[in-house]
Amino acid sequence: MPRFILLALLLALTPVTLLFAQRVEPAFWWVGLKDPHLQVLIHEKNIGDTQPRLSYPGVTMTKVSRVKSPNYLFIDLVIGPGAKPGTFPIQFLRNGRPAQTVVYELKARKANSAQRQGYTAADVMYLITPDRFANGNPANDNAADLADKASRTGRDTRHGGDIQGIINHLDYLQDMGITALWVNPLVENNMPSGSYHGYASTDFYRIDPRFGSNTDYLTLSQAASQRGIKLIIDLIMNHCGSSHWWMNDLPTDDWLNEQKKPRITHHARESIQDPYASDYDRRLHADGWFVPTMPDLNQRNPLLATYLIQNTIWWVEYADLHGIRMDTYPYPDKDFMTQWSKRLMQEYPNLNMVGEEWSLNPAIVAFWQKGKQNRNGYVSYMPGMFDFPLQNALVESLNEDDRQYNRGLVKLYQTLAQDFLYERPQNLVTFPDNHDMSRFYTQIHEDFALWQMGMIHLLTTRGIPQLFYGTEVLMTNPKSDRHDEIRGEMPGGWPDHTASAFTGQGLTEQQVAARAFLRKLLRWRRTNEAVQTGQLKHFAARDGLYVYVRYTNTQKVLVVMNKLPETTTLDTARYGEVLAGHTTARNVLTGQTQPLSQPLSIAGKSAVIFELR
Repeated sequence: MPRFILLALLLALTPVTLLFAQRVEPAFWWVGLKDPHLQVLIHEKNIGDTQPRLSYPGVTMTKVSRVKSPNYLFIDLVIGPGAKPGTFPIQFLRNGRPAQTVVYELKARKANSAQRQGYTAADVMYLITPDRFANGNPANDNAADLADKASRTGRDTRHGGDIQGIINHLDYLQDMGITALWVNPLVENNMPSGSYHGYASTDFYRIDPRFGSNTDYLTLSQAASQRGIKLIIDLIMNHCGSSHWWMNDLPTDDWLNEQKKPRITHHARESIQDPYASDYDRRLHADGWFVPTMPDLNQRNPLLATYLIQNTIWWVEYADLHGIRMDTYPYPDKDFMTQWSKRLMQEYPNLNMVGEEWSLNPAIVAFWQKGKQNRNGYVSYMPGMFDFPLQNALVESLNEDDRQYNRGLVKLYQTLAQDFLYERPQNLVTFPDNHDMSRFYTQIHEDFALWQMGMIHLLTTRGIPQLFYGTEVLMTNPKSDRHDEIRGEMPGGWPDHTASAFTGQGLTEQQVAARAFLRKLLRWRRTNEAVQTGQLKHFAARDGLYVYVRYTNTQKVLVVMNKLPETTTLDTARYGEVLAGHTTARNVLTGQTQPLSQPLSIAGKSAVIFELR
């Protein structure tokens, strides 16, 4: 008898008053995962008084956990190798009699799901704040059951950008040369106000209806994949929003850190590595709340830890993702982050993930990367981290006077020279700015020549480059460094815009030049193995000149950055070790080729990329 007919008969013969619990999380799962264990959270009034029962080939119920709140039940299952995709009932008995039934589904995984290839140094990542990128569906700007309403004129308000707006402009991103897409969190943020950014989750399994639906997110992933663009999810393990659905009925007394009397963290992240740190500092950093509206989750609670790990796997599997960006990486319990990263890499060994540790000290950032041998014994499985030290060095090197001692381009050289601290520096994500800091063009005082130099360095140095939306059209935040202004509307994302980054209409001459310049660089980078995966060799910066090469056995790229106002001639004798064996240098941006028997001239305040042949 077909399984769905058997299930229908079973349900018809079962005297239940309620077929579906208020919440079942995760709502479904998959067969064939490497770790067969599954924890199902049931939230329903007085569900803790019941005894679950199920019978499905290959599925075994191993444990039932009841907690302080009678409205929760945690069911541990083992999905054995013999389990097949399908649905089955979980009956809940009260006093030996059926009280209600939940129908659970096990799905088949996509082909080669476990071996999915994550983003690599061959990719260029594009960061989007969805509420401010493009409004593809004005009908979902507001949702009746969600508090924060759209208002494009208010401060820290929702503007209406959504998933459909991103889908509508995937062709633009593909044409620009973008190959990976990091989107700020899209899950529900049902907060009273200021929720557009997505970092105060109120439902970990639901896309915020003002962005679209879970199905829309899956559509985005599929549409991006068809264009050779990998999708990266933005996750938060450290906290949720104060309006999260469980806040009115917390399962246990330790579901949150500082649950009874919360304190705010003092952000002393160095206390994790500090051999002299006090217990007070370590506890307050890890257990203090980020802000009062973001309750700090206690990942030391094993039920919550499993919940968070499963939620991550659920999104990767459901939406066919290629990467994860982890918010506030050093704030959750560090041992949990080891557990989380290890489990993800076990399930998806080729997936890539990047953590946010906003420190300018390479030693602090390196502590968190997989393979690092830390003196305190801490082990991480996180493949990559954001390179905040190099971002800071880039801005300072461009803004400072190179004629002064130890200032200017020398800071790029000095920062990259500390790569010995990292286990895999090539897997760091490099960037000129992001959604939490002033726009790069603002940081360098809207100097177009410096912007071009910055883009050239970003796209030719080691690492995985990331661009913030609107960088290609010189978006700025001249009035303030408030997040609301930094995350301005992408030109062309709303019908009333007079200029469009997507079509070029209404852009200034300089914006048009910037977009064309970056497009040419991005598209060239897609074809050059040396800047994607090649080794790096650089020369100590001096006299406003910084020279480095990226090279493989078959390709070599020479990059020269000249900060001084006057044209300089490259001293070929000094750089002979990288020029030897090559006879010509082709300027990537102009296409001009010249013999290396003649001096290479570099215009003042510029950077030049040469392909050596």
